[in-house]
Amino acid sequence: MSDRISIFWFRRDLRLDDNVGLYQALQSDFPVLPIFIFDKEILSSLPNKDPRVSFIHLQLQKLRNQLQDNHQSGIALYHGEPLSIFKKLMDQYEVQCVYTNHDYEPYALERDTKVKAHLKENGVGFQTFKDQVIFEKNDVVKDDGDPYVVYTPYMKRWKETFNPSIHLVDYDTHSLMGKNLYKASSFANLSLKDIGFEPADIKVADYKVSPDLIQDYKQTRDYPGIHQGTSRLGPHLRFGTVSIRKMIQKAIAEKDSTFQNELIWREFFMQILWHFPKTVNHAFKPKYDRIKWRNNEAEFERWKAGNTGYALVDAGMRELNATGYMHNRVRMLVASFLCKHLLIDWRWGESYFAEKLLDYELASNVGNWQWAAGSGVDAAPYFRIFNPMTQAEKFDKQLKYIHKWVPEFQELTYPTPMVDHKMARERCLKVYKEAVG
Repeated sequence: MSDRISIFWFRRDLRLDDNVGLYQALQSDFPVLPIFIFDKEILSSLPNKDPRVSFIHLQLQKLRNQLQDNHQSGIALYHGEPLSIFKKLMDQYEVQCVYTNHDYEPYALERDTKVKAHLKENGVGFQTFKDQVIFEKNDVVKDDGDPYVVYTPYMKRWKETFNPSIHLVDYDTHSLMGKNLYKASSFANLSLKDIGFEPADIKVADYKVSPDLIQDYKQTRDYPGIHQGTSRLGPHLRFGTVSIRKMIQKAIAEKDSTFQNELIWREFFMQILWHFPKTVNHAFKPKYDRIKWRNNEAEFERWKAGNTGYALVDAGMRELNATGYMHNRVRMLVASFLCKHLLIDWRWGESYFAEKLLDYELASNVGNWQWAAGSGVDAAPYFRIFNPMTQAEKFDKQLKYIHKWVPEFQELTYPTPMVDHKMARERCLKVYKEAVG
């Protein structure tokens, strides 16, 4: 007789504590086998030293060790196509139900629909839960049921709807683990090499969400030269190594609306993606798809390498290439420069950020790139064109950030600006006006 079990499927929730789906699984009537699937569909497009894959693998090994040491349990790791993995698991065990947390991206929704349909055909339940956001889908909408497409009214309604006693429940998984986890002498494991990867040179930095950082956040977050002026929380929210509920709780405890508002921006873009999945590849405002992009590949390469001749733009791109991170203020500038100074399609930039950013998240990345291009919800008007020189003067006056990443910027070897700001601005306005009127 094969063992009767429930399965908890880890995905964007790589933690044991305050994990809604894991908590619900542990309340079931059967021992819980935790699993993680390295999805070939996702991995196939990544370089073999991708730091995000290294980070996921490292986090999973930490969780496996914790479960082994404390509960004689573990996490079974698999590599392949999720539906095929579940078919094999159903041959190996009497699976009663699969538990997991919601994922909102188009590929994930398609994947989950296939898995759920197969499980249902075989009498197996598939239960998913809200875990990576406070509010999702239709949780925060206008009075008529339409989604918000402007951030400020969404944020205000978010705060009106929010109730700490309801939305900040701590899902105490640890009290349930001892008796409800599946126990075995060993669990399927995989090395990075087994899935076709090597350890990455770039590491994901620990996050820092101290009371001081939160209290100073409004004053420090716009200045890339300030060391630890931001939290580095992005990758940890992206992969769920930290609970969003715990982060909102910290923001509330310090009475800081700026830090909390940044977390709400993330949920704003997630609900936009859920309501308008076409925005992954198409402008939210369709007339912006009529823009006649120049799409000069040589200029795109100079932008990617940080050799544009504009020091703050170059500093941002070099930081991204070296660390997988870029300061948020600088992200806005480099995106605007690509779309408006060079007239290169925002989708090219979005794709490059997807390749490089440790905190890459489809909803926020698409939302922010469309904001920069003027084509998205709540977007900057197309005639708002950042001047890279005045941005540097305003946000890196002491040149700390520029000196760090572009040490040669005052030398003769540093390139002259690849495009004149005044000419580029006028060209951009002409091309945009022709497209959108």
